[in-house]
Amino acid sequence: MNKIVSRRGLFFPNPSSHIQQLLFLLAIIPFSLSLMAASTLYAQLATLTTLPSRKLSSLSWSKLFDSTLCPPITTPKGKHCSVPKVLCNAQSAPSAVNLAPGTPVRPTSILIVGATGTLGRQVVRRALDEGYDVRCLVRPRPAPADFLRDWGATVVNADLSKPETIPATLVGVHTVIDCATGRPEEPIKTVDWEGKVALIQCAKAMGIQKFIFFSIHNCDKHPEVPLMEIKHCTEKFLRDSGLNHIIIRLCGFMQGLIGQYAVPILEEKSVWGTDAPTRIAYMDTQDIARLTFIALRNENINGKLLTFAGPRAWTTQEVITLCERLAGQDANVTTVPVSVLRFTRQLTRLFEWTNDVADRLAFSEVLTSDTVFSVPMAETYNLLGVDAKDISSLEKYLQDYFTNILKKLKDLKAQSKQTDIFF
Repeated sequence: MNKIVSRRGLFFPNPSSHIQQLLFLLAIIPFSLSLMAASTLYAQLATLTTLPSRKLSSLSWSKLFDSTLCPPITTPKGKHCSVPKVLCNAQSAPSAVNLAPGTPVRPTSILIVGATGTLGRQVVRRALDEGYDVRCLVRPRPAPADFLRDWGATVVNADLSKPETIPATLVGVHTVIDCATGRPEEPIKTVDWEGKVALIQCAKAMGIQKFIFFSIHNCDKHPEVPLMEIKHCTEKFLRDSGLNHIIIRLCGFMQGLIGQYAVPILEEKSVWGTDAPTRIAYMDTQDIARLTFIALRNENINGKLLTFAGPRAWTTQEVITLCERLAGQDANVTTVPVSVLRFTRQLTRLFEWTNDVADRLAFSEVLTSDTVFSVPMAETYNLLGVDAKDISSLEKYLQDYFTNILKKLKDLKAQSKQTDIFF
């Protein structure tokens, strides 16, 4: 069967997305106890995860930064989220839009950060379709994001981990839409905390009129998970910055399920899952993009916290069963107990060079909490003036995918038979 290529991406970390890495770690960690093999293992894992400069705390991110650099932010629960020092000073920036006489900033000019990601590219497409002047902040990369230029967007190179590159990208921009998140091989705090603080402070200093930030649902309820605590701290920092803003919390992306479950089932490969009861209300990123721009145009939503969730919450096993039914074949499911994930996380925390992996495995604490990542959407639909029937369900999304892909595979098989030569 021809290989089917698909991009992965879940806003909320999917349990099975780390399992192959876990098994790899479980296989090599016992050898690290041997002094003879320690240096070899270190070299191998150095390419898998960036070595942190200091141990990451799973209790409070305030320990990551010297509190003397900037005053801490107090969260509603009394926790502190310290702010790292960056070049742009948001506290001293004027609130006026035009900092000097000149051409007024057009309301249609927007900067999209993280434009090449699963959500970001859909936000770009929606913005262009609705007539916005779109500028995309993209990291310098070997493979340029030419598809964004082909769509009609302007691409500017910058890096959130290098604050000095940010201000130039904000010149002439009215609205910033932040879809970015750190890469798996990066320490979590580099982009998702230090980079976001720098971006918000620069936006304040440059007089940006509106800032849209995508966060994670229930991030305020799981401070033991570093990424979720960072998102909650960033929400608080954005509110305290004085910027006109909208915070949108998300649960999960339907697009991520294609590479995670649909493609392996079609290719008759192993599908990794867990026995966790956690349920996630996946949402189509095209619907998220559409609702985002409806919220952007609604002045009554300024300063509000919204949560977008799909019509129904699903467990991992329910998603696999749905894919099996639509694909017309059984999946080769490998189930990893959540207890193994938790044990692996505790084990990786023992080594300085695997601390970043341990922080990314902190989601196992969420899996064991029987959390439902979903919210009733009736009030949000009324606020945005959206009909619930216009929101795609996971059944419809996957049915469309399997229908299209199976038809293409059937056509390819028919074409290959036509070219067969018999002697």
